[in-house]
This record gives sequence, structure tokens and C-alpha cells, in this order.
Amino acid sequence: MNILFFLTPKSEVAYIYEDYTMRQALEKMEYHRYSSIPIISKDGKYVGTITEGDLLWTLKNDFSLDLKSIEDIPIMNVKRRMDNAPVSVNANIEDLISKSMNQNFVPVIDDQNTFIGIIKRRDIIEYCYDKLRA
Repeated sequence: MNILFFLTPKSEVAYIYEDYTMRQALEKMEYHRYSSIPIISKDGKYVGTITEGDLLWTLKNDFSLDLKSIEDIPIMNVKRRMDNAPVSVNANIEDLISKSMNQNFVPVIDDQNTFIGIIKRRDIIEYCYDKLRA
């Protein structure tokens, strides 16, 4: 099965650029009510994923919970516990199921490693559920 069936395109995904600050990342995550968000480069390459926990622990450990002091902290200075591993646009459903066990979403990249969108775990579970019912 073609995984593009599940794709939420980049144009419909909230993401941040690698030159954003912690404050910008927090504001975007709060606005969209996301607990994690993809980071991409200005040329569209997938860089990684930042989570609420990554931001919280950096704030606590490096800035004594002072929100004003994080206004100018580049997001790439925040230590990330892990990144959501991306899949190629040519991946199969088994790759998606495997990755979605540990990730809320699976970033999708094209042959030039350019971020093209995400596949949500909810959509993968819904597909599996429909297959089980059938």
C-alpha cells in the first residue's frame, strides 16, 4: 500500500524552523496544542522533533524557569531526548506501524530528504482497525 494515502501534507502541518527560538517554539506548540512538533531547515530538510519535555527540561536545568530569559535561545540549542525517525516516501505500511509504536507522528521525507508532511499515529491505527474489522 502506498503510504501517501495517509500523508498529511506539509502545507497542513505545524512545524518550526531550526532558527526559531524556544519562545517561538513554545508559542507555536501552545497555539496548535501539540506536545511535539517537527523541526525543518530553511531549505525544507527534516532536522528532528522537539517535545514539550525537551523544552521543559532545558528551561528548568539551564534557565531556572525564567521565561523571559528564553526569548533569545535558539531552538537548536535545546537538547532533544529523541527525534521522531522519518520514513521515505517509498516506505511501506509495516515501516509506519513499527515507527508509530513509539511516535505520535511519522515525518515523511522525499528522495532529497526534504520534509513533505507527516503521518499521524491515529490514521495508522484507524487503517489497522478497519482491516481487522473486515
